[in-house]
Amino acid sequence: MRQPTRRDALKGIAGVSAAAIGASRARALPSGEHERTIVVGAGVFGVWTAIHLQRLGRPVLLLDAWGPAHTRSSSGGESRMTRAAYGADEIYTRMALNSLEEWKALSRRADLPIFHRTGVLFFFPDRSAYLAESLRVHRALGLTSRHMDRREMRTRFPAIDFDGVEAGIYEPDFGALMARRGVQTLMSEFIAKGGLYRRAAIAPPRIAGGRIEQVVTKDGERISGSTFVFAAGAWLPKLFPELLNSRIFPTRQEIFFFATPAGDPRYEVGRLPGWADFNGGDLYYGFPDLEGRGFKIARDTHGPPIDPDTAERLATPSMLADVRKFMSRRFSALAGAPLNEARVCQYENSANGDFLIDRHPAAANAILVGGGSGHGFKHGPAVGQYAAALLTESPGTVQPRFSLASKSEKQAREVH
Repeated sequence: MRQPTRRDALKGIAGVSAAAIGASRARALPSGEHERTIVVGAGVFGVWTAIHLQRLGRPVLLLDAWGPAHTRSSSGGESRMTRAAYGADEIYTRMALNSLEEWKALSRRADLPIFHRTGVLFFFPDRSAYLAESLRVHRALGLTSRHMDRREMRTRFPAIDFDGVEAGIYEPDFGALMARRGVQTLMSEFIAKGGLYRRAAIAPPRIAGGRIEQVVTKDGERISGSTFVFAAGAWLPKLFPELLNSRIFPTRQEIFFFATPAGDPRYEVGRLPGWADFNGGDLYYGFPDLEGRGFKIARDTHGPPIDPDTAERLATPSMLADVRKFMSRRFSALAGAPLNEARVCQYENSANGDFLIDRHPAAANAILVGGGSGHGFKHGPAVGQYAAALLTESPGTVQPRFSLASKSEKQAREVH
């Protein structure tokens, strides 16, 4: 049987959306509507949660105000890094490893690649505790990651100037995920297996008697369900302002793609890995030239606050200058490279970088999923599995680090 393509996904999304909208105008509720789960948000967390609920045999309706991985969402755009280096945070290493198998399987089913095995290199001015702990965790889990010294990195990756660098951790089995393509492919599979999707913007939900009975669209339509998952990314605080405005912090992030020299193999997949530079106060990261898009680079430091509804998505000259200054030091051959493209997206940060996956404290039938904090995309499959298990009350799903109670109102990022 032919697997769904990206074109099928877009056609399926439009078709199912139109059919669902037409049917839902009738006030009589179809059979089973009271038993279904409503998932709000068709980004990576929402779609993977819908997929896992579907695998458990639950009827699911997925809602999004603009569409799966739309351009303003944190799941929009092109590439996301998948890696297992998290220092001593073994919980995220395990989640990344388990999620990678799902991403690779999805990539094999798709017409175009969703996972590129570029390898990932993190490098440091010394053998830091983060590096040592990452290696310890990786060895315990049987990963093929290994320590590299400056000499080996210079030989293996000649595009990078490793001046001031002493050590690195190289993960050959990890790499890049194609974000928008991955989410839209998942949506296609979700629809093909009987899931329902609608494009609809909802108002902050009403809680009564310890439950949410329905969500109401901005034009007044009521959509009922038995259980609810809210995975709305940077819009999550707008749905629950009193609860989350001081716990989830959307920040502006700028990303740049530069042209590489014609015919230069140093920036191709296989010669240049995904990378992150842990030298100095600001963390920069990037990718080789994936699918002809250009050399990607961004600064991981949290940017200024952003309103995802009203912000103009224009990169700033000051950030472009910062990135070029970094490139002149670390990628000197690209110092004067033409800019191909600039994007502005957002992180939705929890106080310390841990995810939020917990029940709403006032609504027992609702799950809050968010706080991707800039590193969440790779974990989509594991997050969706955890959220689905939590919603269906499977045993062994309580993780204090993902609880709402653990979310401070003061930002102090600890997870990188």
